Amino acid sequence: MNAMTETLLYRHLDEMTPWDARLQVLEVIGVAEEAPDVKTFTFRSDAQTWFRYKPGQFITLELPLEDGPLMRTYTLSSSPSRPFSIAVTVKAQPGSVGTRWMFDHLEPGTHVTAYGPAGDFTHHNHPAGKYLLLSAGSGVTPMMSMLRWFNDCAPWTDVAFVNCARLPEEIIFRKELDLLGNRMPGLTLGFLIEQRSKRENWFGPTGRIDFTRLSLLAPDFLEREVFCCGPEPFMRAARDMLKAAGFDMAHYHQESFSAPVAELAPDILPDVGVDGDAVAEAASFPVRFALSDVDAESAGGQTVLQVSRASGVRIPAACEFGLCGTCKVKMTAGTVEMAHNGGILDEEIEEGYILACCSKPTGAISIEA
Repeated sequence: MNAMTETLLYRHLDEMTPWDARLQVLEVIGVAEEAPDVKTFTFRSDAQTWFRYKPGQFITLELPLEDGPLMRTYTLSSSPSRPFSIAVTVKAQPGSVGTRWMFDHLEPGTHVTAYGPAGDFTHHNHPAGKYLLLSAGSGVTPMMSMLRWFNDCAPWTDVAFVNCARLPEEIIFRKELDLLGNRMPGLTLGFLIEQRSKRENWFGPTGRIDFTRLSLLAPDFLEREVFCCGPEPFMRAARDMLKAAGFDMAHYHQESFSAPVAELAPDILPDVGVDGDAVAEAASFPVRFALSDVDAESAGGQTVLQVSRASGVRIPAACEFGLCGTCKVKMTAGTVEMAHNGGILDEEIEEGYILACCSKPTGAISIEA
């Protein structure tokens, strides 16, 4: 790195513009091992812009696999209070493809395309006097983003941080959490493991989360704003436990990347149990993909994403049920019926943006794609 490059790295925030996912890619600047099969990847913008997001939000990475691009959504474990870089902390599960590719190929200096940030799982949307951040496994990542923000911006906040893991050595961010526990006067830490380990001594509680164990780790949990993230069985158990305890579920929030309803696309509807006449009667409308100079036709109530794929026009997509926001495109003419799950902001809709995965044309439309 020459002296000129080093000088350009040190710029004041007011001299920089926010990162634009549509124009700038990410450069890896750090890789750190957090626990067995868990790594943190830290990025900066290739255009030296700063990152504006809310703690707990996520981004979607486009991973260039040999068989074609693979879209994977990861929660940011970093805090927007440190806006010059962002980080994701990922666990390589058995059989995982995207995360294993990241482990094998991402190193300082490499670049990757990203989309976002997106998501509404953040304490900024639910101000409260007391919080419970309840997580299991890699579900700790959005909680860490929020806790780091609290540490930087409001260290006196009353936060009960409860994390569950299979083994003591699998507690992610353990050393940093212990350090924050000594620095934040309002923070109480609670760890719960399923089984003891031969590698590390454990003197804390064991077993799976239930009313008795949660009462031990966070005695006043009924009085707190609860954020929960982890494997679906864990979150289901947490929801059932809180309901049974009489908790006001209006103060319960969870992060999940699973589709709320499995909705079949018109082109893969089964032959049995479907009103074929209704599908056939669905109106068709012209769809213009302006940047690709392609004219297509929506058929049988197809989404814009389905039309684009059938026409050979590539629109990046990850979750495909209106949550991640990866397939956000601008509609310059026409109207659509859009049923999203929070992956797009009201102001973005006002500017003409839609989510291609959950938008069905209601007339002739033109898309910037």
